[in-house]
Amino acid sequence: MKVAFRTDASVQIGTGHVMRCLTLADELTRQGHQCGFVCREHEGHLGDLIASKGYGLTLLPPHSDNELVLKDRGSDNYALWLGVPWQEDARQTLGALKAWKPDWLVVDHYALDAKWERALADAAGKIMVIDDLANRPHECALLLDQNLGRQAEDYCYLVPECCQVLAGPRYALLRPEFREWREVSLSRRARQPRLQRLLINLGGVDKDNVTGQVLDALITCDLPADLQISVVMGASAPWRESVAAQARVMPWSTEVVVNVSDMARRMTEADLAIGAAGSTSWERCCLGLPTLMVVLADNQEASAKAMQKIDAANCIGQAAALREELPTKLEILSTSPLTLKSMTVSSAAICDGSGAPHVAKIFLNIMGE
Repeated sequence: MKVAFRTDASVQIGTGHVMRCLTLADELTRQGHQCGFVCREHEGHLGDLIASKGYGLTLLPPHSDNELVLKDRGSDNYALWLGVPWQEDARQTLGALKAWKPDWLVVDHYALDAKWERALADAAGKIMVIDDLANRPHECALLLDQNLGRQAEDYCYLVPECCQVLAGPRYALLRPEFREWREVSLSRRARQPRLQRLLINLGGVDKDNVTGQVLDALITCDLPADLQISVVMGASAPWRESVAAQARVMPWSTEVVVNVSDMARRMTEADLAIGAAGSTSWERCCLGLPTLMVVLADNQEASAKAMQKIDAANCIGQAAALREELPTKLEILSTSPLTLKSMTVSSAAICDGSGAPHVAKIFLNIMGE
């Protein structure tokens, strides 16, 4: 079976869409299928990472300034993420896929909807959409929305009747390492927890330097003298050097690491995370890592509130609230081991890390293999 992925990463978009598509591609490849990617050459596009994993890659040309003046703004500002009008993107993607003729086309892009998908209908056997918004129609055979609180019914008027909708974090596309480290992580947290290791990860790009704001807010907090802080950033993060300079003058031992390949181990060894309320939430849940969540985009709000409601995480809210809320929340967590334990139990029940194999199996069932 041949599977093509149409997705993008950029300084504006972030890296999450490409990373979860890579996770699904890795699982399908492990089962003997062929995968390839079509991405636009935005700044921070992750093409080198895709190619380094051995996948075929077509980079669509970057936009020019005049192409950003789009006539169709039906997807709010997300239309700008595409960089060109959707019709042009559809023509370019058709050209990229024409010779390969994939059995599946997986689309993970907030700027694309049923119009684009209908234009690509003859380019692949079937289309799958990965979405988080439930705000626009799709023309597809399979749709995945891995967010907490999402129900298949949320898409009942947005997809064809024949479309199978996979809803909720049980389908979250996590790399195998998280499933492999789950037992070790949960066993470690079953013992009396203590705030000694703090992990900070605000996404692969963090274009607004929320990481720097977190470090600034931490300086006002009363934390253990032996606290160890680890900051994880992506290679395309524009504020890396600034954050590294901040780390060197923190009152606690603070490291800044880039493009790590052992995130599951680092999460397992951490006692608490300060992280974005995006797709990394499900990685932390799989490992039962207690988290203070920062909402970095409007589309993260509902999922963050759902996690807070069941005590699976503690939500700070928008970055602007960091300086006011972080000291109080950290004081509670650093002096209340039972609160950390409760967060571990609640978060670990959300996701066990087996979403990618499950989704791949459904792929094959739909194709009749």
